[in-house]
Amino acid sequence: MEQLSLFLVVLLALVIPIFMARFRVTNVPTAVAEIIVGIIMGSSGFNIISSTHDLTFLSNLGVILLMFLSGMEIDFDLLSRKNNPKGKSQAGKEVDPLKTAIVAFCGLAIMAVILAFILKWIGLFSEVMLATIIFMTVALGVVIATLKEKEILNRPIGQTILLTAVMGEVVPLMLLTIYASIHGGNAERLWLIILLFVAAIFLLHRFKQPYIWFSKVTKATTQLDIRLAFFLIFALVTVAERVGAENILGAFLAGMVMKLLEPSESTKDKLTSIGYGFFIPIFFIMTGVNLNLKSLFAHPSSLMLLPILVLFFFLAKMPVLGVYMTKFARRNAFAGGFLTATTITIVLPTLQVARKLHAISSTQSDTFILAAVIVCIVSPIIFNSSFKLLPEDRIKQRVIIMGANTFTMPVVHDLHDNWYSVAMFTDNEENYNTYKSKVQSLSLIKDLSQESLEKAGAFNGDIFVAANHSDEINLKLAKMAKDGEQMKRVIIRLQQPDMGTVRKLRADGIEVFNFTNVRSSLMRALIESPAVYQIMTDTKNILYSVVVRNPKYIGQELKDWDFNDPMTFMQIPMTGTSYNYGKWSNSSYDSLVRSAQNRDANNTSKRWQDLVNAAKIVNKDQAITPIYQQTTAYLQNRRIKGIIHNTAGTQWNYKYAFIKST
Repeated sequence: MEQLSLFLVVLLALVIPIFMARFRVTNVPTAVAEIIVGIIMGSSGFNIISSTHDLTFLSNLGVILLMFLSGMEIDFDLLSRKNNPKGKSQAGKEVDPLKTAIVAFCGLAIMAVILAFILKWIGLFSEVMLATIIFMTVALGVVIATLKEKEILNRPIGQTILLTAVMGEVVPLMLLTIYASIHGGNAERLWLIILLFVAAIFLLHRFKQPYIWFSKVTKATTQLDIRLAFFLIFALVTVAERVGAENILGAFLAGMVMKLLEPSESTKDKLTSIGYGFFIPIFFIMTGVNLNLKSLFAHPSSLMLLPILVLFFFLAKMPVLGVYMTKFARRNAFAGGFLTATTITIVLPTLQVARKLHAISSTQSDTFILAAVIVCIVSPIIFNSSFKLLPEDRIKQRVIIMGANTFTMPVVHDLHDNWYSVAMFTDNEENYNTYKSKVQSLSLIKDLSQESLEKAGAFNGDIFVAANHSDEINLKLAKMAKDGEQMKRVIIRLQQPDMGTVRKLRADGIEVFNFTNVRSSLMRALIESPAVYQIMTDTKNILYSVVVRNPKYIGQELKDWDFNDPMTFMQIPMTGTSYNYGKWSNSSYDSLVRSAQNRDANNTSKRWQDLVNAAKIVNKDQAITPIYQQTTAYLQNRRIKGIIHNTAGTQWNYKYAFIKST
């Protein structure tokens, strides 16, 4: 029977996400679905699965990995003012995500205390501190997954919700440790918990440099990064238990240490796969299996407690909703407030600890879990149905430009105001009076000393551009900006650079812009690739550099991605364009491009198919080849004539190539 239970749990862990994907069940978190299935298959339902020693061990390991991965989900950059800039909300108001989240969580904490006292006052639950901890929790994992799906993590409302969720996971966990120590009779040993944090800091310091080396020597059969992760988990869990803290706090700190070691995306993927691929689903399923709803429904007090708990879980988050209402559009503030009501990931470990301490009865624990499950089903549904992506500004990168002149003015106007917030400074009063009517963000400073620049906020940004006419002044400004360590990027304009200076600047992480090099590069592009020159000089169409982190596309060529646009990557024009030097033509090709530009322009799937078919015609004839393939001689078709071979520079020139008629 024990082996059968283990087999069924592992089978359900496999089948549940497949079932949800097949029937497109997207509004319910997978963790909640696993708990529900566990309830059905456990003692409350068909009683097919029972708790065994092996399943209990795997379940305990699952909750430890859940807390470890929760610690890894914390983005410490968001807690820094440098990386947490203000943005504009949909309502057009200035939003500081960190400040807004702190105010929202403080309101949440106060409301949680009030609701906990109300529960005690009406005689349904007497443990005020435990109820407070449970009511103030937020399921960070569920929140992150939902925000990623909506693609709003980089918007003011997304970062505000995320920071609220981070506090809703970290603070309750700390309070739980204090509560467990006091309730477990270890109050006098509470100070020993400091040793746990000391151990975490020691491990972070000890492995910071070795971890960089690990990434260079690790291989498929060693996986040093994963071995280190599990060492951190068991080391801090052991220390936590020895000093009287909860093992889940040790696991959570291990996740934070691992995050601060800056693991690669592949390491994160492997750890996530181990946790959510096997151990964590067992924990959630066994949580449902161990729920005894029959006993719960047999107690009138528990039945009375259930709807009140569901109501209180939502009421606890009302202050969050109220704070969001003052900063964001009402509809999205409403949705965001309800999303923070999701509580399942921290509630379960909290109740597990409370049961060990005998601070809560099994029936009361089951009631809290069932209420949390109901809330976790309802909250994402409300969020997904209520949230509407409005044309709000993204959190802009702040660009500081030093120097108001004929070179910098067009740059200020061409930078897209949805992406960049530009501030320009000059110490030249004549230039200030000339350009102040054209650039509202232009400021006059008395001199270019570090004190004056800091007072004016010239180093308070993401990108610093030193673009005065004097190379000497630009070098001085760039050095000050780099030494401040606040700027993510420092760019310097040099008119007469020497190679030694350029090499030193690049070694220091300063990017160099040189007119002479740029002019010659653009001229060469115009001669060799007119289409590329057109893109580079076009003020309407912009080239962006992006990092693709989706493991689905690892090892695939760009042309094979299922969302690429042939018109984007292949520069597909009509054959009548002036760039068609070979005078190649194909009526079917022109018809398809015309359809993509006109008839099917608003139908994504049809437009896509038009362009794919057009690309196939081009590739079949090999009149041109995609620019990202870096075409060389071996791709030539013998019917193509007019290809020029250069002994220097670009090896092959296809500018005047044409297809010889058969």
